[in-house]
Amino acid sequence: MKFIDTITNIWKIDELKNRILLTLTLLLVYRFGAQIVLPGINAASLANFKSAIGDNNLLSLLSAFTGGAFSNASVFALGIMPYISASIVVQLMGIAIPYLQKLQKEGESGRRKINQITRWLTIAICLLQAPGYITALPSLSGAGGLQALLAPGFDTTTFIISSVLILVTGCVFAMWLGEKITDKGIGNGISLLIMVGIIASMPVSFAQEWVARVTESNGGLIMILIEVVVWFVIILLCILLVMAVRQVPVSYARRTASGAYEKNVFGNRQFLPLKLNASGVMPIIFAQAIMFVPGLIGQASFLAETSVGTWLQANFGNNIFGFWYNLVFGLLIIIFTYFYTAITVPTNKMAEDLRRSNGFIAGIRPGSETAEYLDRIMSQITLPGSIFLALIAIFPAIAVNVLKMQQGWALFYGGTSLLIMVGVAIDTMQQVNSYLLNKHYDGLMKSGKNRKAVA
Repeated sequence: MKFIDTITNIWKIDELKNRILLTLTLLLVYRFGAQIVLPGINAASLANFKSAIGDNNLLSLLSAFTGGAFSNASVFALGIMPYISASIVVQLMGIAIPYLQKLQKEGESGRRKINQITRWLTIAICLLQAPGYITALPSLSGAGGLQALLAPGFDTTTFIISSVLILVTGCVFAMWLGEKITDKGIGNGISLLIMVGIIASMPVSFAQEWVARVTESNGGLIMILIEVVVWFVIILLCILLVMAVRQVPVSYARRTASGAYEKNVFGNRQFLPLKLNASGVMPIIFAQAIMFVPGLIGQASFLAETSVGTWLQANFGNNIFGFWYNLVFGLLIIIFTYFYTAITVPTNKMAEDLRRSNGFIAGIRPGSETAEYLDRIMSQITLPGSIFLALIAIFPAIAVNVLKMQQGWALFYGGTSLLIMVGVAIDTMQQVNSYLLNKHYDGLMKSGKNRKAVA
């Protein structure tokens, strides 16, 4: 009843209700577009394409992030990932390019310019990825060539040109939907699009697991119950990873407040929160991008027929649940966690801001010593955070090899998929919570009783 009261309170706030309805409508538009196949594709060839992608290779991850649009040869086949790639590139370039550093310091106007640069870079990435996707369609679908993939009456050249334009337009439209959700809806639009795409395949994956366990008498309902309990435990651990912070006590010097009567204001103690996992899911995304390389090297003409090439293809290109893949994957995540934390957590700037506001850490001199102290703390908490992140990322492989889960269902037991879902859910709930608290209602994490308005 308390939960129902909280939902009722949400619908009493017109602004929040309208934002939620707009968000749901735009997400529905995105899911509808993911089912629209590129004009000219022969429907019969798509079945071979989906079976070629399967659940045990890197292409299955791309299909999961696009909500099946990749395997459907949809107009949204590229999804929102080119925009994510462009955002990461611009963020990394901001470390080395003075112009971008200047824009970052210009506030709202600089942010608009950076967003515009990101949009143009997204289009450039799409123009590179779209032809590659179309070129790969015949080989993945088992067709003899691109013409064999097309419906009767379609010309190959016309199909390539039109499909590239449609794929680029689809990505730009998805980017626009995400930005509209962020501005006019609730939550982070880009993250919500990814999360909805991931969740879209969850019912089918769970149905496959149910059939494998119950119908085929492979553990039965008891094993399903155990898997659900393990899943909720992993979700709780992911929440702890996302929310965990190391609070560094900060004191502020005594100052004098002037007014009708001058008085001394004693410094108060506050806390500087340093996140256990300051890099989010970025190390997993970086590591997955690198994990494409060994498989591609194994397919190269000078290695394809050798024992080395065969081993690379078997362990990195076609077996994302294997031992060697996940060992290298986990090590890369730990390395990239340190790397991304080092470039995104500005300990020098934090120390300088503390010094300017007359803040200090007890026993530590302001300035460079404070920066070194904060950097040392970040190094200490990043190690357990990175190991925890790596364990969550490789847990799907443990689920497949130890618990004998279906591969599609195991992908929801960790990795980028689960962390994105948890992070987006927490962020969206916090935004809804702020609206409720502003209107004197208890939030989603509390009871649904109305609070008395404050005069």
